[in-house]
Amino acid sequence: MALGSEQRRRERRPRIEGLFAGRQVDAALDLLHLMDMAWHDCYGPRELEVPAAVLDDVLLLAEGDLAALITVAREAVIDFRDVRVAADARRTRSE
Repeated sequence: MALGSEQRRRERRPRIEGLFAGRQVDAALDLLHLMDMAWHDCYGPRELEVPAAVLDDVLLLAEGDLAALITVAREAVIDFRDVRVAADARRTRSE
């Protein structure tokens, strides 16, 4: 079942609050909303939102930095495979 954008925002809020500074939470959520719209435009009518695995990669690489989130979100929409490779490399270094 597809979720509406406001419901996605509510569900994402606790995670975003744990990653971003208080004043950046709403901006980060706004950006993720824009990312969902861009994803839908790029990947077709059935893709209403960024897949969970791609979102995980984006948030990992952003490291709680709003400017980095903007850059990584854009890269993910253009080619999420590049973001996946970078996130996997980061995970490997963290182990």
